[in-house]
Amino acid sequence: MQNNRDPLGLTLGMSQGRMGGASGASRTSPRLGTRWHELATAARNALPARRPDYLLLALVAVLLMIGLQALFSASFVLGLTEYGNVYYFVTRQIVFGFIGLVALVVFMRLDYHHWRVWSAWIMLAALAALVMVLLPGLGKSIYGSTRWIQIGSLPPIQPSEGAKLALVIYVSSWLATRREAVRHFASGVIPFVAITAIVAGLVLVQPDLGTAMVILFVAAVLFFLAGASLKHLAGLALGGAIVALPLVLAAGYRQSRMQAFLDPWSDPQGKGFHIIQSLIALGSGGIMGLGLGSSRQKFSYVPGSHTDAIFAIIGEELGLVGSVLVIGLFAAIAYRGFKIVFSAPDEFGALMAAGITSWLAFQAMINIGGITRSIPFTGITLPFISYGGSSLAVSLAAVGILLNISNHCLSASDRRRRLIPQ
Repeated sequence: MQNNRDPLGLTLGMSQGRMGGASGASRTSPRLGTRWHELATAARNALPARRPDYLLLALVAVLLMIGLQALFSASFVLGLTEYGNVYYFVTRQIVFGFIGLVALVVFMRLDYHHWRVWSAWIMLAALAALVMVLLPGLGKSIYGSTRWIQIGSLPPIQPSEGAKLALVIYVSSWLATRREAVRHFASGVIPFVAITAIVAGLVLVQPDLGTAMVILFVAAVLFFLAGASLKHLAGLALGGAIVALPLVLAAGYRQSRMQAFLDPWSDPQGKGFHIIQSLIALGSGGIMGLGLGSSRQKFSYVPGSHTDAIFAIIGEELGLVGSVLVIGLFAAIAYRGFKIVFSAPDEFGALMAAGITSWLAFQAMINIGGITRSIPFTGITLPFISYGGSSLAVSLAAVGILLNISNHCLSASDRRRRLIPQ
């Protein structure tokens, strides 16, 4: 029987339920809570460091290669017509990809426990950057949204991407120190809602509903894994739905996206144009695709073909086989990520791994779901593939942290020997 008082059943309750039954549950009281960090520290010091999850790294590398090829194919027309350079977008993507790979290597070697010490400062920096976006002269507007900071001639950066990682780090640290308090409304729910609402609110006013959805989802996953009451979670879900409805109705473009989702063919040249052209691209690819570089829909038919709608170009050029391959790669990354969650040596590592994995997987689901008309289109990048320097660099940095956590993971025998009180 899994102990409901265990703030992370993935790492403790699972093993204790199998080994100790009711008596095991009794050992997950505050005595285990006071010993957890001592045991985790002893385990880290006594056990040799393991190899990072190189399979996870290989999966990300494959997605990066697919992304660069798809980006060049989808963007060279726009690059030539708008900037006179067919390599305009792919060159900038490579630069940010290099920055992200450097961060990946550094963070893969940096002990993830340092992030806990820096978590509050990281969160404050992320909030400051989100506020800076709204300041005249700093915030840069593109297509009616002010989501970027432009400093001189430097490429614009998107602070909301960094806010995702900052939230994962801060909330993971915050939850890992509040074990029993998480289950109470005053000490758990209210502070959690306040933290999440501030970040999501600053993103919503940009406006960026898709990123706000990712932030809320990831925060909810972390809150659930930390042992939050299901009653509180249900109340938060209901409250979120009540708040989301007027947000959708208040903005005309969100109403248009909802109408396009329900019946895009009612206005094929207007509201439904984006989704119809994306579906045409996917359908044109058939089983095997038209071939690399052979997309026809990229010639100004699919809006945002190099950003939010790049999956449609992949489907057209690589067909169903290529589309399933991309989806399978994201599924494999999610699988490897949650393997790290299950074997992380402490709660902070497990929560942070769960947050990063959930973020990347959910964002991919939102993007692909919108392009395939499985859900309303929200306009969010496909991790590692879509054009977007901030998204790419931050996603790679997050993978570096995930790889470092995997480097500290304990085997099943190690977990039983070092972390489970006898």
